[in-house]
Amino acid sequence: MKKLKLSLVIALLGMVSIVGAQTASLSVKGGLNISNYYGDNLNDKSIKAGFHVGVGADLEFMPNIALQTGLFFSTKGAKYQYDAGIAGNVEYNVTANYLQLPLHLAYKIDVTPGTKVVLHAGPYIAYGVGGKRKIDSKFTDDLKPILGEQEVDTFDKDWGYKPFDSGVGIGIGAEFGLIIVDLGWDMGLTNISRMDSGNVKNQSAYLSLGYKF
Repeated sequence: MKKLKLSLVIALLGMVSIVGAQTASLSVKGGLNISNYYGDNLNDKSIKAGFHVGVGADLEFMPNIALQTGLFFSTKGAKYQYDAGIAGNVEYNVTANYLQLPLHLAYKIDVTPGTKVVLHAGPYIAYGVGGKRKIDSKFTDDLKPILGEQEVDTFDKDWGYKPFDSGVGIGIGAEFGLIIVDLGWDMGLTNISRMDSGNVKNQSAYLSLGYKF
């Protein structure tokens, strides 16, 4: 699995490095995340607010067609109930911090001089670097040591989630000269649950504001 993760990172970075960009720009970006999980036995879900911040790169290799990537610190997570069988419904409040690398193909539409609408989509990979997972269960029998009321690291090797995530994203944005506004959605395709019978995946929407230099 570690070799697979490393291979995905190398492949994405390799694709970036071989693009013969006609123009290239860097940017700083940040904004709001609205996240939750989807998958098996996730009941009464509600959104989790977070944020993202990082550095982006825009490599335009054909007129109005660009490869967009970067590295971002992104906080995700969810609030939900999980049907734990004999233990009943277990309530979770999860904050999950990731380093995320997107790789999107973008098409830019000229609107007025200096103003463009940007349509973009593509894959992403991410790796969990911290966060807390709060657990609340009314079950007080033999499972109390692993349920009950407690707080663990989000990516704890025993009771947390798997740190590696990957998926696809789509978005629409605008460039007003050096100012960037972006609205998008990421859908995780990797099961981050450590339970053999579980299936939990990330999904999040985001609103970004950035500045090119």
